[in-house]
Amino acid sequence: MPDVTDKLGRRLPGQALRISVSRHAISVVRTSRWGRAPQPVVRQAFSPEDAAAHHDQQALGIALRDVLSKLDTGGWPVHFVLADELVRMWQVTPPAQSTRLADIEAAAALRFFALYGEAASGWHIAGDWDTRAPFFAAAIPRPLLAMLGQVAQEHGMALVAVEPQVVAAWNHWRRAIKPGAWFGQVHDGLLALGIAGNGRLRAVRTLPLPAAGFDGNAHAWLTQTIQREALLAGVDVPQLVQLCGEVPPLLAKPAGQDQTPVAMLGAALPGEVMPGECAA
Repeated sequence: MPDVTDKLGRRLPGQALRISVSRHAISVVRTSRWGRAPQPVVRQAFSPEDAAAHHDQQALGIALRDVLSKLDTGGWPVHFVLADELVRMWQVTPPAQSTRLADIEAAAALRFFALYGEAASGWHIAGDWDTRAPFFAAAIPRPLLAMLGQVAQEHGMALVAVEPQVVAAWNHWRRAIKPGAWFGQVHDGLLALGIAGNGRLRAVRTLPLPAAGFDGNAHAWLTQTIQREALLAGVDVPQLVQLCGEVPPLLAKPAGQDQTPVAMLGAALPGEVMPGECAA
């Protein structure tokens, strides 16, 4: 990792850090609420062997501490963004005639158990709570959440938020999503496909991109995938899919006849450093 000891500099009013964490890489970006462009500070990519070891949260914590050890982060607010692989996401249908938050929180926990076969007590669950329509929920392991809080405290940072990568990207791009369109984020060989409706994220499906590549059939694959997911979700096929992140070049090309149109949004988050690039 390059020497970045003095890279942060003095914190100015309105500035904060966004730290993206995955098993494959950790990146630090300096952000500002006053309209200044986000600035990449450092990105540490890991070998496949190291990434496999990061299934253990203690090992992930060691890697995070190693990255932060070269930065003077004391006094900085921090927003952690977690890769989809570190969290769980699902759709919840509220019980009939439910009116209380407790009702739909219980429904989310029951659905979590049905999908993953374990109690929700070891996970922190948050959702776009709605008593009238299906809504999106996400869960972060409590040990991972505790580790991030401990790391922030050790390095003198004020923890502002922890959220899944696809949620952070959705929150950034949601005003650009057109009526009738779905949202998608591509990263680490995965497509996080967001089923959107009425300006809200209803569900997320995380799907692997073809391991052997597309060989010219990228839009055929995407169209078939979208049709299948729409059928499973019981919703109409979208008129458009708007993609951000590490979109393969073949998917960025115009779709053919009878294929789902695609539009590019850009980087998933401002200041995002793509694989193969380095933070200047």
